[in-house]
Amino acid sequence: MSRRQLHLNVNLLHSGVYPSAWRLPASRPDAFIDIGHFVRVAQIAERGKFDAIFLADTPSISDRIDYRPLNALEPTIVLASLAAATTRIGLIATASTTYNEPFNLARRFASLDHVSGGRAGWNVVTTADAAAGRNFGLAAAVEHRTRYERAHEFVAVVHKLWDSWEDDAFVGDKATGRFVDTAKVHPIRHRGPHYAVEGPLNLPRAPQGRPVTVQAGGSQDGRDLAAATADAVFTLSQTIPDGVAYARDLRARAAAFGRPANAIVILPGLATVIGSTEAEARRRQDELWDLVPIEYSLARLAGTLQIAPERLDLDKPLPDPLPLPPNANHTMFQGTVALARRDNLTVRQLLRALGGGVGHRIVVGTPETVADDIEAWFRAGAADGFNLMPDVLPDGLETFVDAVVPILQKRGLFRTAYSGTTLREHFDLERPACHRPSAAALLAG
Repeated sequence: MSRRQLHLNVNLLHSGVYPSAWRLPASRPDAFIDIGHFVRVAQIAERGKFDAIFLADTPSISDRIDYRPLNALEPTIVLASLAAATTRIGLIATASTTYNEPFNLARRFASLDHVSGGRAGWNVVTTADAAAGRNFGLAAAVEHRTRYERAHEFVAVVHKLWDSWEDDAFVGDKATGRFVDTAKVHPIRHRGPHYAVEGPLNLPRAPQGRPVTVQAGGSQDGRDLAAATADAVFTLSQTIPDGVAYARDLRARAAAFGRPANAIVILPGLATVIGSTEAEARRRQDELWDLVPIEYSLARLAGTLQIAPERLDLDKPLPDPLPLPPNANHTMFQGTVALARRDNLTVRQLLRALGGGVGHRIVVGTPETVADDIEAWFRAGAADGFNLMPDVLPDGLETFVDAVVPILQKRGLFRTAYSGTTLREHFDLERPACHRPSAAALLAG
């Protein structure tokens, strides 16, 4: 049995995870639309032997663009460019099940898997943003439960389409003139409550069989979706006990769906602020925090909590009670409220703890401090690795690669070289078999 190894993605949030990252002297304000910036970050991550690049996305302007950059470029287009500029690192893009169609999305990610040599991953989200709904002709966000019901069916259809060509269906035999063995290309004939898709997909099976399926969501519905369908999960946990409890719950749910307990790689988000000394790291954090307009932070927090900004008093705790909004981002809401209640923070203290809008856990300190934190979470079983969010890009990632990665490697926690070529191999995931539906199932739709 191979030794358990840490997994590291970098969440490539344009200038960095801090809203003020673009304002630092070395940062470029236009980095969010500069493919050269994305290439530089990807190449640094690959030099550090990271598992994957991760791109977030939402099909709307969901942030205060008067204060910070946004996720503007379409992520699969960016990753296609990064595939040409890298050789090993995985390429994960976010795409919504609420505002896409299964056939188009299955084709897009299978294409990315082909052009990258088996490095593609799809991060499944259901999109709680009301502005996104209005961009698709809806008056508001789709109701939470409906989003997840659609998502279960959507992912099932995509997986069927990825399996609609058997591995050896493409022949390409010049001597016989036979190009494709059509007996090994199958319609899926899916008929469900939300989708009707005939299939098959119009390209051969991907190098990984199926691109890696990632899921981001910590609500009860999100956990069930991850347990049933995901190969990896991007989640939010603020403490080791929280992370351990989440991992146990998710693995128990996976087992209930008939999956092995270790079938899912669990990757909490982790923001980092690194200095050569603790004091230097704190000064860097102070500089970033001081450049975040308080109006931005309040608006971001109010949006997470789905309340009016006027209800937030900077020098008092969060209002109580704060009921869970039915159609909000449950993961971010619950994580934010739990952090505030646990540490009895005022709104001002909470905003700083959240980095002015980061939301995920932030570690501030020396390379050794960051490595110790990562090791503690990993050894406790609270994480299989992390979706890293450096404070500023690219230099925050470069510091992590040059100073933290060698410590993790020396401790035997992280690879010193890639042993495989595909994202599945990086994550220690098996290549899925091509499951063919029975004739009865096809006739039943």
